[in-house]
Amino acid sequence: MRTTPRRTHGARRALTGALLAGLTLLTSAGTAAADDPSVSASPADDDGAGPTEAGTTFRTATALEQGQTGTARASAGDYLYWVFPADAGQRPTVEATVKLPSSARSSTSTWQIDVYDGLRRRQACTYGHQTGKAAADAASVELSCVLRTVRSWSEPWGNDPLPGSYYIRLTVVDLPAADLGLPVGVEVKAVSKEQGGAHDVDGALSEPLVPGVSAASAGDAGSAGDTTAAPRVPSAGEPEDGWASGWWTDRWLWTVGGGVLAALAAVFGYALTRGRGRPAHVPPGV
Repeated sequence: MRTTPRRTHGARRALTGALLAGLTLLTSAGTAAADDPSVSASPADDDGAGPTEAGTTFRTATALEQGQTGTARASAGDYLYWVFPADAGQRPTVEATVKLPSSARSSTSTWQIDVYDGLRRRQACTYGHQTGKAAADAASVELSCVLRTVRSWSEPWGNDPLPGSYYIRLTVVDLPAADLGLPVGVEVKAVSKEQGGAHDVDGALSEPLVPGVSAASAGDAGSAGDTTAAPRVPSAGEPEDGWASGWWTDRWLWTVGGGVLAALAAVFGYALTRGRGRPAHVPPGV
């Protein structure tokens, strides 16, 4: 039995359609994963009811969820601290607004925000207005800091952002002595943008960089057999739904999709090169 040209062309059309369908499915799946608002890093896209005070040290930093707006009343010259969680694949952005008193001030003032990770390593801002000057008659000053994308793993000597708690510190770095102690109002907000698989790396931390998480994990392991134990409460600076496991990324979509397309391409190439069978004018056995 020999293969007719019509049947061969039909098989080619079918394989071509399968290749195009697979490529379309792969592209649409990757785009959906990148654009799906459900994978947004912010648990709340609107300004939620945030805390109304700030800590004065790292140890007393006020917990702030992403998407919430934290407010505080303080005096010029105080150090104010908040802490928020950031997971792998997120690029955090911190925004702060300092509302200055309406009373006359003697001179300009300079305000600054700094962001530290769970190891209290200062993280550099890729862009934004980390430091801002306010004129003597200015009503407010706005600050912002966009961090690098958080990685799931890094070399021990690296200073890459890693999953865990991130501390915001706001203070004035240049202020005349006569203006120290003036009342100010502060608004702080932290949000993140998912960067996708382009920033994924192999490997993951055994524990996120959250102060006390190792001790808490040991306590959870010790009480695993106690059925009467109270449910675990997320610590400060930890997402309510827990940390990402680190094994799932959208690179899996490209890996599986690439394998499917490679298999279809192999079948298509075989159909093109196998020929049309025995010619009609050649007798069997020749």
